Amino acid sequence: MVQYLGKEIGPIGFGLMGLTWRKDPPALEDAIAVMKAAVDNGLTMWNGGEFYGTPEYNSMTIIKAYFTKYPEDAEKVVLVMKGGIDMKLFKPDGSPEGIRRSLDNILEQLGGTKKVDAFNCARRDPAYPLSVTFGVIQKEYIDTGKIGAIALSECGVDTINEAAAVAKIAGAEVEISMFSPDVLNNGIAAACKKHDIPIIAYSPIGKGLLSGEYKSLEDVKKLGSVSSFPRFQQEQLEHNLKLVQQVEQFASQKSCTPAQVAINWVRSLTNDPELPLVVPIPGSSTVARVEENAKVVELTKEELDTLTNLVTGFETAGSRYPPHAPVNT
Repeated sequence: MVQYLGKEIGPIGFGLMGLTWRKDPPALEDAIAVMKAAVDNGLTMWNGGEFYGTPEYNSMTIIKAYFTKYPEDAEKVVLVMKGGIDMKLFKPDGSPEGIRRSLDNILEQLGGTKKVDAFNCARRDPAYPLSVTFGVIQKEYIDTGKIGAIALSECGVDTINEAAAVAKIAGAEVEISMFSPDVLNNGIAAACKKHDIPIIAYSPIGKGLLSGEYKSLEDVKKLGSVSSFPRFQQEQLEHNLKLVQQVEQFASQKSCTPAQVAINWVRSLTNDPELPLVVPIPGSSTVARVEENAKVVELTKEELDTLTNLVTGFETAGSRYPPHAPVNT
């Protein structure tokens, strides 16, 4: 267990996106079963988004349904929610009006069943200083007890430094996987350490590729919109699968799954004295996958060195997102 926002949580968290933001999301009763398995298996940092799904079926609606059924679990879970997006234009909106709309919508749909422990804007809106955006969140929502704290998402070094100067930052949601160790080398993780900001590491399984289940372009199409990303195109995919093969070999020797190797490599980063707390938040849409992803696999120093050498010695082909998507904002 680790300490986060005054609560004990498991060393691995849970991403809610795949339960509602996909072509064929699981039915509500199945989503609730997955969420219950997450709690029962210690995945008690939950990460959702206002825009994960439709107005009728999204992170807030399934969270409300879950805690209506299991109100006793509300205090066990730390909930981090993303918003701050213009829902019509799907672009960052850090204006006071935009932040109020986003947070009011999130809170209204949750219906008081679960407190938002931390809120982050999915991307920084360059049109507004953080002091303006965060000022509204702090004065109107944190100081009044409506939510707990401010976090960051997909942030750059300058944003981290500016944010830390104007508010207490509870976390930074950034992508880390064996395919995407970028933040460990570009100053982002170092800035988080400097300001004592925990890292919420999303996509620790490389958007599913490190599970070992996707061996071809046809397989990757099952991932939905992610299949259009640069690193999942034919030439790039063929190259990137070479790392998957190496992870599979390691997993076989370790008697665990490739996904467990990938998640626990990210989890082990928290032991690096030069890094802050790192909590990976793999997503799952089945109970079996939750149980697999929740397993803490202890890695010896030699094993960790082997995996880190795989990462540093491999250059991933293709960028994390398409060119039009803002990153490290």
